[in-house]
Amino acid sequence: MSVPASSAPAHSATPAPKSMEPIDFRTSPERYRHWRLRVEPPLAYLTLDVAEDGGLRDTYTLKQNSYDLAVDIELYDATQRLRFEHPEVKAVVIDSGKGRVFCAGANIQMLGQSGHEHKVNFCKFTNETRLAIEDASAGSAQRYLCAVSGTAAGGGYELALATDWIVLADDGNSAISLPEVPLLGVLPGTGGLTRLVDKRKVRRDRADVFCTVEEGIKGQRALEWNLVDELASRTRFDQAVKARALELAATSDRPGAGAHGVALDSLEREATASGLVYPHLRVDFDRELGVARLQIQGPDRDPPGDVEAMTAEGARFWPLALARALDDAILHLRVNETRLGLLVFTSAGDLERVAAHDTFLERNAGHWLTREILLYWKRVLKRVDLSARTLFALVEPGSCFAGLVAELVFAADRAYMLDGELEGNPHPAPRLRLSALNFGTLPMGNGLSRLETRFLGEPARYAAARERVGEELDAEAADAAGLVTGIMDEIDWEDEIRIALEERASFSADSLTGLEANLRFAGPETMETKIFGRLSAWQNWIFQRPNAVGAEGALKRYGTGLRPAFDPQRV
Repeated sequence: MSVPASSAPAHSATPAPKSMEPIDFRTSPERYRHWRLRVEPPLAYLTLDVAEDGGLRDTYTLKQNSYDLAVDIELYDATQRLRFEHPEVKAVVIDSGKGRVFCAGANIQMLGQSGHEHKVNFCKFTNETRLAIEDASAGSAQRYLCAVSGTAAGGGYELALATDWIVLADDGNSAISLPEVPLLGVLPGTGGLTRLVDKRKVRRDRADVFCTVEEGIKGQRALEWNLVDELASRTRFDQAVKARALELAATSDRPGAGAHGVALDSLEREATASGLVYPHLRVDFDRELGVARLQIQGPDRDPPGDVEAMTAEGARFWPLALARALDDAILHLRVNETRLGLLVFTSAGDLERVAAHDTFLERNAGHWLTREILLYWKRVLKRVDLSARTLFALVEPGSCFAGLVAELVFAADRAYMLDGELEGNPHPAPRLRLSALNFGTLPMGNGLSRLETRFLGEPARYAAARERVGEELDAEAADAAGLVTGIMDEIDWEDEIRIALEERASFSADSLTGLEANLRFAGPETMETKIFGRLSAWQNWIFQRPNAVGAEGALKRYGTGLRPAFDPQRV
């Protein structure tokens, strides 16, 4: 449950992890070191008050309310809890606990010291968290407002850009800026450029000026350029923020007072040197081949009889419990197992029970908790899409790839299905089953369902697949419908799968990352695909250039008093 500011000091927690310890994305409000969460229905306040000595690593200090991954892990947790634990909260105010600074953005010492993989994964997770805030507003009707008092620089302003409304203190000192180009030789890494021109529709020439002015822009000019939505004097700042937040809350259809939330209890996970085990997910590491095998485990009971019973099950409700496990596993693999480049999805369980849970979710889609669970699945599947990993799916005897779980088959770069039974395996030949959830409820970043993306050039086949919702498709039917890459009989299965995995492992990891990212997102470009495709690709490249990370680069020389030495050659 959330902890009011008055009952839990912001900086009380265990010491920061040592540099070589695995990164753990699991946390809870009583362990926060950087955020305070205060709930005053219909509003909630998320206050950024960073502990300088509370970074993920102990080799830098988080001055000026700057952040690293540890700060964003807490923010992600808080936004999740506000959605699930607090249906009575209709609007959230993000503000600062430090008087003269809102947020100085990503910590420069951290960026200068981090390896390339960590910088990229940090930016990716931060982007996903900002997009989750926008999803809370668009999907859950939990609106966000940012109260900027003091300096909001770089990632600090990018956090503000992710909200619905920005109030800037009009005091002659408070300013917003994206100073990465003139100051650091890099780009705003969490969607700032795209949100300026796509979301806020800032004029391109003004955006160019803004992004090259190190000191930023204040007051009336920031308002006129549409960089903020409202100005308020220091004397009436708090009142103006609350009044605007209440107006935003009035537009929400969340249930409000009287609704019972679902506590996101501590996520059960057993971690060993060879894998991870959750109640409904098992992950096995094959370090020699560079493979992580993720086995989805189907529900061990039928769905509840009604939404009240679902709410009573809380975080143990199978679709929610599985989403939390898969979310945590993907994040763990990203940052702690960077050499496991191939994720192989399998499943085991009762196909009918999985389909019954799908039917329950479809039937009760109007309930606030069901809506949150489906929106969570949408975000988790997007995280799978965006992981720089090869994705394979294997549909074998005993599989339960139906509806929600079948999305992993359609997310895969390749999906193989056994045609028939396996000798010695007690389960019958596998089946694949579609549900209404596969046709628009869980879109990719391009705004299309995975099947719609799959059949972008074959709309008739997409329509035909929709007509087969509810059918149990054997291998030949699934292959004919275009739902799998290939089918094999018992004679070929083991050898062909082994060869496919070994072949993939033999390719360059760099070229595979580029190949997969280019092939997965066919169709229209959206703000989200621009952020992860165009912006992230450029930032990824810039992060490796000497102008940024060389011995005389901007990130290395920042804070030393020495000016960076830039190579002027254009590439």
